[in-house]
Amino acid sequence: MHRVVITDFLNDDLAPERKGLAGVAEVEALDGYSERDLVGRIEDAAAIMMYHNLAVSKETIDRLHCCRLIVRCGAGIDNVDHVYAASRGIKVANVPDYGTEEVADSAIGMMLALVRGVNLYNVRMREQPDPWMYSVAGPIFRLRGRQLGIVGLGRIGTAVALRAKALGMQVGFYDPYKPDGYDKALGVRRYESVEELFAASHVLSLHCPLTDETKHVVNAESLRLLPRGAFVVNTARGGVVDTSALPDALASGHLGGAAIDVLVGEPPAADDPLLVAWRDRSHPAYERLIVNPHAAFYSVEGLLDMRTKGTEACRRALLGLSLRNVVNGVC
Repeated sequence: MHRVVITDFLNDDLAPERKGLAGVAEVEALDGYSERDLVGRIEDAAAIMMYHNLAVSKETIDRLHCCRLIVRCGAGIDNVDHVYAASRGIKVANVPDYGTEEVADSAIGMMLALVRGVNLYNVRMREQPDPWMYSVAGPIFRLRGRQLGIVGLGRIGTAVALRAKALGMQVGFYDPYKPDGYDKALGVRRYESVEELFAASHVLSLHCPLTDETKHVVNAESLRLLPRGAFVVNTARGGVVDTSALPDALASGHLGGAAIDVLVGEPPAADDPLLVAWRDRSHPAYERLIVNPHAAFYSVEGLLDMRTKGTEACRRALLGLSLRNVVNGVC
């Protein structure tokens, strides 16, 4: 019988995976946190399911003797060397639609918590409840009519755009890979450069993959393009935002607030400048920064979707059936 290995993230009874692969493969969770944890435990796997706690690089791929598929149980594929896997004839697939609703809802929820002062009020009233007045967090402006700028108008970015339009916001986006006319169908505005989008956006929400083009698209320089008092929300990939630039932007008041669900290193180091500022009661980040533990995707239903769709990809690969969402061109 085949062997399917889950590299990271899961360490429970694997009931969804065992059910989906019954009679096809045995399943084992390695609960790894780095590639070193995979050495000697992955070489004979016929299929691999991986999440986001570690990377699968050329070195690991070279040790695979009979692997037919690496499935990234999530949308982002920056933590697997899918190009090298293709050279070895190994298919790489992702699960791009597992948590569209959850991530979109989280992005909008984070935006509202920032723009409506929910997080700010919560922190200030807990620290000093007198006076018990709305004015302790002013000025707060009406959301309707303001622009949400979206970088990356894929499945999740589109879902966010529709939610923002329902709130009465104007929506603009930058995504050079979307075909002409997509903006017309949604009733949103296309911008030809990120610089133009930043300059026009009261709230900026990131929904792009991490690539050479998008790495640190939000940085100290680009933050200065945003209108004073603007907000940034990142539920995409950690590397699209240079988080070391956020504390100074918050301290200067140019950035009104930020919500970060994803970081480059998870869990982050204790001396990460963003986390240091976030925990410092004397720093504006203490009340104007929201940090979540890569949780925007999560719901009971969403997590089950991710697991069952990843499992189904493995089942189909091992039975020689056609696959959906292959990202590296291997037939």
